[in-house]
Amino acid sequence: MSAPGGAAPSAAATASLGRLAQPSPMATLFLTEMWERLSFYGMRALLVLFLVDAVAHGGMGLDVRTATAIYGLYVGATYLTCLPGGWLGDRLLGGQRAVIAGGVLIMLGHLLLGLSQTRGQFFLGLTSIALGTGLLKSNASGMVAQLYPEGGARLDAAFTLYYIGINVGGALGPLACGALAAHYGWRAGFLVAAAGMALGLLQFLWGRRRLGVAGAPPETAQRASWRIPILAALALAVVMALLFAGAIPLGAVQLQSLCTALIVLAAVLYFVYLGWGANLTRLERRHIAVLAVLCAASVLFWAGYEQGGSSLNLFAERDTARVLAGFTVPASWFQSLNPAFILIFAPLFSLLWLALGRRGRDPSSPVKFVLGLAGVALGFLVMAAAARLAAGGHLASMGFLTLTYWLQTAGELCLSPVGMSAVSQLVPRRFVGQSLGLWFMSLALGELLAGAIAGRLGSSSLTALPTGFLDLFWLTAAGAVMLALLTPLLRRWQRQS
Repeated sequence: MSAPGGAAPSAAATASLGRLAQPSPMATLFLTEMWERLSFYGMRALLVLFLVDAVAHGGMGLDVRTATAIYGLYVGATYLTCLPGGWLGDRLLGGQRAVIAGGVLIMLGHLLLGLSQTRGQFFLGLTSIALGTGLLKSNASGMVAQLYPEGGARLDAAFTLYYIGINVGGALGPLACGALAAHYGWRAGFLVAAAGMALGLLQFLWGRRRLGVAGAPPETAQRASWRIPILAALALAVVMALLFAGAIPLGAVQLQSLCTALIVLAAVLYFVYLGWGANLTRLERRHIAVLAVLCAASVLFWAGYEQGGSSLNLFAERDTARVLAGFTVPASWFQSLNPAFILIFAPLFSLLWLALGRRGRDPSSPVKFVLGLAGVALGFLVMAAAARLAAGGHLASMGFLTLTYWLQTAGELCLSPVGMSAVSQLVPRRFVGQSLGLWFMSLALGELLAGAIAGRLGSSSLTALPTGFLDLFWLTAAGAVMLALLTPLLRRWQRQS
């Protein structure tokens, strides 16, 4: 499960984790992240199902295209807000205060979801969670790094622990929120998410004293130019709230298309600037070309991968046989498979990379991206077979979704660990911060496209669903093949020095 600002543990980190002691502040950050992810992924597992459920059953009664557009906008916003959230923590609030402010916004957002009486209040809750996530995620990750100024293996091991916290919370959240929603209604599930964030916030306040200077507010001299950025951030928050609340007459599907176009335009313009306007050497331009290809592959990967929370979630609800020994498994529980698989298989993948590295055969970044796309593609091939069963009038076995989520997880473990690392290594040092922002933009763009794709799949007839999943297989498989064909060139350009 990839999270804003995080990646799967590296091979070196996993290998060193067992023998490297960690300072006590790591417990505070680990638990903060665990509870925040429990609330985030617990609510995320319910969101699309709630939006499309009939009003008579406690849902919002939206059509599938609108619901999945809202899902894509919301998840994409949680990536984009990490950029201003990190800036506010670094330059104005300090990491500790930013985490507290983010936790409060997230908790209030979940409360709004659980207690809202109108659509406007519900969408205001989504806006609050997205803004809070941007503050908390980026700054909590930053404090992990500040605890280990010497870097090295202890920092790698610390981020591995941190990543474990992400996936423990990600596995427990859908189980807890899904169970309460199934027995007591959607609102109860959202309130469980609020309670999870409240617990995370309380333990952070209790353990904050252990952090020392990590995440302390910046010096006054560093705060001098805060007014324009903070006012811009507030204006953005107001616009997001008005859009979600429906005060600005722009539908979710149209807003999704607009945001997608703006992000694509911004990315293209930035790559044009790097290529022709940034006074780079020929070698640096070749590195930028490699980065552009990897970012395009990232968009395609996340557009397919994020079907897990949208179209695959709907398939679990509507077309999967979920009765096991007399117990009906909530559809939202399938969202726990990905983090559970990561906890199980991440160490095994790390050992595999170590073993290949000792033999001088560790795959390059482009090769790992190819493997990531291949994992997602194979998952859609499995879902096409499941959809054929459903189209024939038979509920699909839970094994289809389980295998699909495992294949997606295997793809994530190949691609996610190298993404941010490749970005930071390919660009000149003076552009690293900006390029990481570009990487987050690729994630956000993938989320927006995922929502659009899910809208088409979810609103298709059952007879058309197998073809829809098969089209996604061919699309992602074609991306993997094209990247594989480009890999020799990319590796040559990447390795030149």
